[in-house]
Amino acid sequence: MSFGQGGPPWGSGGQQPQQPQSHWVTQPGMPPAGAPGQPGAQTPDWAALAEASESRAKRRRLLMVGGGALATVAVAAVVAVAVVSANGSDDNKSAGGTPSASVPGSTASQQPTFAETKPPPPPDPKDYISSADKDKAPLSAAGLFPGSKFTKGGAVYKKGATAETKACDSVTNGPLGALLKSNGCTKVLRATYEKDGVAITVGVAVFDTEKQATKVKDAYKKGTVKSLSGKGVPAFCNTTICRSTTNSYGRYAYFTVGGFTSGKDVTTKDKKVFTAGDDIAGLAFQQIHRRGEAQASAAVQNP
Repeated sequence: MSFGQGGPPWGSGGQQPQQPQSHWVTQPGMPPAGAPGQPGAQTPDWAALAEASESRAKRRRLLMVGGGALATVAVAAVVAVAVVSANGSDDNKSAGGTPSASVPGSTASQQPTFAETKPPPPPDPKDYISSADKDKAPLSAAGLFPGSKFTKGGAVYKKGATAETKACDSVTNGPLGALLKSNGCTKVLRATYEKDGVAITVGVAVFDTEKQATKVKDAYKKGTVKSLSGKGVPAFCNTTICRSTTNSYGRYAYFTVGGFTSGKDVTTKDKKVFTAGDDIAGLAFQQIHRRGEAQASAAVQNP
């Protein structure tokens, strides 16, 4: 005797279920039980079928939920990869794979560049002693020729008296006074230096412009600045033959007169007088130039 199987076998992998197979019990002389149209035919187990259907639906729901979760993870992974690709492209990475700090559109090797600049040249000291408009520093004989002596090489000259006056022609001899006055001389500063019986007086005539001073130097023919005695230096070059020089620098024209304190006339053989005169003339140039340097330096420090 065989019995019917309670539930149909399910296919795997989501295949459709097969139709159930029914088995009947047969007796001699009687039609098979459960045959169509006969009483006693077996009816399907509706409860079992309902339970199987519910189980199948539950599995489908679980598959759908799991698949949705996997799909969500996959989408998130794709988005993350896209973000990393956008922020970590080859253009913005250094050789080691680390994102570079360069600005988008530039390369890490670029460096800021600056236009080459050169410092302005220092002021020319001569500019500050070429006109009264810029030559504003205090000016006096004692200030222009400071100290008590002047040393040139191994020679030491003792400084004697100093003096200054606005009456330029009053401290000159010959036609020099008229030449100074006609070209606008505003002041004459004098100082005397002495060494071994040779005395030299230097006189610096001051003008408003370089042009005036240069004109005086070029037009000079005769005459001298008067010698200045005092402070240990006796009178000299008042009645004797002496040597004189003239030159100019900026708005200043400067002159020297030199001779012996003994009253001896100077000749071309008296090299001591020539040397002393050239040394003191060089001192005048040096001091005028230093005056320009001091004012140029002050202009740089206090623009």
